[in-house]
Amino acid sequence: MPRAKVRYVAWITIVLLVLAAAGIAREAQAARTQKPAIHAQKWIAITGKPLAATAGARIFEQGGNAVDAACAMLAAACTMWDTLSWGGETQALVWDPATRKVTAVNALGVAPTGATADFFRSKNMRYPPEFGPLAAVTPGTPGGLMVMLAQWGTLSLGQVLAPAIEMADGYPIEAQLVRTIAHYRDHLVEWPFSKAVFLPHDGAPPEPGEIFRQPALARTLRRLVAAESAALAAGKSRKEAILAAYDLFYRGDLAKDFVHEARAQGALFTADDLAKWQVKLEEPVSTTYHGITVYKLTTWTQGPAMLEALNLLENADLRPMGYNSARYVHTVTQAMQMAFADRDFYYGDPAFPPDEPIQGLLSKDYAKKRYAEIDWKRNPPQTRPGDPYPFQGGVNPFRDLLDAWPPSDPQGEARSSMTFDESFRAGTTSVIAADANGWVVSMTPSGAWVPSVVAGSTGIGLSQRMQSFVVDRRENPFNVVEPGKRPRVTLTPSLAVKDGEPYIAFAVQGGDTQDQNLLQFFLDVVEFGFDAQEAAEAANFTTYQLHSSFGNHEIRPGRLTLDTRTPEWVRDELRAMGYQPETADRNSGPINAVVFDRAHGTMWGGSSNQGEDYGIGW
Repeated sequence: MPRAKVRYVAWITIVLLVLAAAGIAREAQAARTQKPAIHAQKWIAITGKPLAATAGARIFEQGGNAVDAACAMLAAACTMWDTLSWGGETQALVWDPATRKVTAVNALGVAPTGATADFFRSKNMRYPPEFGPLAAVTPGTPGGLMVMLAQWGTLSLGQVLAPAIEMADGYPIEAQLVRTIAHYRDHLVEWPFSKAVFLPHDGAPPEPGEIFRQPALARTLRRLVAAESAALAAGKSRKEAILAAYDLFYRGDLAKDFVHEARAQGALFTADDLAKWQVKLEEPVSTTYHGITVYKLTTWTQGPAMLEALNLLENADLRPMGYNSARYVHTVTQAMQMAFADRDFYYGDPAFPPDEPIQGLLSKDYAKKRYAEIDWKRNPPQTRPGDPYPFQGGVNPFRDLLDAWPPSDPQGEARSSMTFDESFRAGTTSVIAADANGWVVSMTPSGAWVPSVVAGSTGIGLSQRMQSFVVDRRENPFNVVEPGKRPRVTLTPSLAVKDGEPYIAFAVQGGDTQDQNLLQFFLDVVEFGFDAQEAAEAANFTTYQLHSSFGNHEIRPGRLTLDTRTPEWVRDELRAMGYQPETADRNSGPINAVVFDRAHGTMWGGSSNQGEDYGIGW
């Protein structure tokens, strides 16, 4: 046989062996899950805690729809301080089977009066603080819950809040929350009402399994239900009665109490800030990936970064690369880094000028240009934002800032008390609900996690979301803090539609890793045929070549965390490409999802094997 032919046959044999090995690894990985898939026909409820998922199941059993159940799970999770509470923010995507449309729910709070870049600079802060009263934006979750319930639910606010009120009266506290309280004890003792709630035993936290009581919060939730009841007694409709409770919280006596208690501890917001704030029901942004339409919230979140990454990856042929091969990891990582570099420079609240270039950012032609810039042999030491303006017929108004990005001389003192990994992966929770009538909810609520300043007699914790703003416009001219503005958050629910029907609803906690996790979950299902549980437990990888949205907004170029199941030779190949690979068990945040099985008229639920996330179906 000629030498050239021998070399060709040998090369083909090696390729086939590599692909076969990748296929075997994928089958072995996917065939075993630590938790079973959730099978359901009538309804499915998944969230971050077993008790909160049970609250959703109780509402379904009372005849509620997926929106009712999602709101009940949200209320229960807030009451359990599941890395969020009532003073935080709520982001959601809702599929309405009647209109056959996805609506985005924007219930993110805003920077209060007095929260300006000059204010934080005067305190020598590089960014707004991560904890304390000055970290608080206005509360959004109560409004988001009530607007969703009024708009699309079927039950009363009293019915939906009943499980949360029972829990506020007292529930057996879980060990995870006790550990979190103990970890942040030194912060909690600074704020008298937080100390009273979380450190009830002479400055010590409750014990796991102890009945944890929040009488002030229970009174607040009952005041909302009483406002609804009074409106119904006065002849108001179901929707009007729920919105009467909304008015009590944002404009009525409860608003006055909340603002008084919060300001007494140093918060900036005023009664006018609460009165002017409102939930926004918005058009989501979307892209298509091989015929599947994927929906996200717009640039006040990081969600469009996943859509941009999908546009980039649509130019690749991923499946033949092999599941989590070095080539595959490099390709997906480069797409993520490019998309997140654009996030870091161009994302902010679209209600404030200048207009974010979202049309250009999500242009398929822009993605082709960016894809052509990938270096297939190495990871660049820096990933820079691109210029999307020509792809929407415009000229970049911040070309000077872009050329000099990122600034090499950040102003102000670095004050983060969290480690880089703690801030980069800062948690939240997720809520997924669906029913046989076609309602689907994908939600990523967050904010007001422990350690939170509790607003006195209201029992409501304050948000810490102010830290996601920047103070220096050279970092991101779209996300500079100013009163009334929403910070660009990491919170990013997802909903995919195929052939005009809901296909996947998925969400995850984990700060700046969220859209990295969700992108890989989506590709695991679409490209590699994983079911919902297999994809929720799959071997994710994480890049840190993007700026954290928390703490000191740091970056770790080249660092790449791989799953411990990643073969050594893959790590070696990536190391040779300039990455700094490390391994971790359960590298992804807890992914919760439902995949719709149209062939059988059923639902497959997935709930991660990390943390305490839990799902129930029927």
